[in-house]
Amino acid sequence: MANPSHPAHDLVRGKRLHRSGALLAALCLMLSCWPTVLAAHGGSSSGSQTGIPIPSLPHGEMAVIAPYYGRIVALAENASDTDETFRRLLNFAQIQRAYCLWGMMPGSVSDEESPFNECSHAYLAAAKAVLLHMRTMKNETAPVGNLVSEIDATLVRNNLSLILCKFSGESFNTADMIRPKLTDIILHARSLLAILSALLATVAGLWLTARALRTEPRL
Repeated sequence: MANPSHPAHDLVRGKRLHRSGALLAALCLMLSCWPTVLAAHGGSSSGSQTGIPIPSLPHGEMAVIAPYYGRIVALAENASDTDETFRRLLNFAQIQRAYCLWGMMPGSVSDEESPFNECSHAYLAAAKAVLLHMRTMKNETAPVGNLVSEIDATLVRNNLSLILCKFSGESFNTADMIRPKLTDIILHARSLLAILSALLATVAGLWLTARALRTEPRL
């Protein structure tokens, strides 16, 4: 009869597998959404410009706004007096973030060499645009004003708005999604390691599960 595994070990292993599995599932979802031939994403957005333009976001501002993304979207989703521009900006921010694997890739915000850095600029620039647009909406003035003041204070305190990277001057458009290129992911060590680690952990988890099922005692 096989020795029962320790509950604490199972819990830790389960949490690791859950995180790795989530990353792998997110990657698979992103790949399934990509076109057969991925669009190149050079120094500027190159798709249709029939959408709503989104101003560029300096690297320092991006680092500050990233932790506030959840609060910005939560306020936006509860907004009552919305308009088409607001809804399209919010929709772009949420879809674009999905292309960035929901910010789970290491260095996606801080590392300008990451294949996920440009798309992070895009969804965080859209989040900032959503926040600023809400300032013009009568019913959202008070809660949005408080959040804007908090972000402004953080920017001033850290002097981060002066920090630039190669995507800091790039503007975006709701009609043009930014997608990380597979070749760039393969050539970026941290991104590739994260994906391979997730894949390895998932395979190991499936193998351990299959082994446990085979050795389970029969009553």
